[in-house]
Amino acid sequence: MAHAPARGPAGEAVTVALWESAPSPFGFRELWCEELHSLSELAKLRARLRRSLTGSPTVVHPEREHWSERLVLIADELTSNALRHGGAPVATALSRTGDRWLLAVSDSSTEVPPTPAVGRDPGLGGFGLYLVADLSQRHGWFVERGTKTVWAEIEAVEG
Repeated sequence: MAHAPARGPAGEAVTVALWESAPSPFGFRELWCEELHSLSELAKLRARLRRSLTGSPTVVHPEREHWSERLVLIADELTSNALRHGGAPVATALSRTGDRWLLAVSDSSTEVPPTPAVGRDPGLGGFGLYLVADLSQRHGWFVERGTKTVWAEIEAVEG
C-alpha cells in the first residue's frame, strides 16, 4: 500500500494511504476498451478520449472542458505508468454512468502495486499517482485473474 507523509491536528507526522486495493465501482457501462503496446500510442488514446467525452479529438472549448481534460490527464498518467512499469500490452477502458466516468487501466504486472514516489527529487518524475489521486473523486486498484487494474472515477462538472 502506498503512503504519503502528512501532518495531524497537533502537527505530528501521520501516514495517509493514497492507493489502497479496492474493487472497481459498480454500475458503470463500458463504452470502449483500447489495447496499447507503446508510449507512442498515447496521443491516439488522448484523441479518442476527447472525442468520447466532448465530441472532438481536440480541445475546442478550454473554458468548459476542465473535467474532460482532467480525465484525459488521468488516462495519460495511468496508461503511461502501466506501459513503463507493468509492460505491454496495456488495456485502457472508458465507462460511464450518468455524469460519472470511470477510467480503468489493466496490465499483467500483478506483483507491482501502484506506488507513488516518496523522497524523490521532483525533477526525476514519479508524481503522476499523486496527481491522479488529487484529480479524481475516487481511485484504487485490484488484482483479478492474473491482471492488475488501476482505476479512477471523476464526475463531469461544467465550469
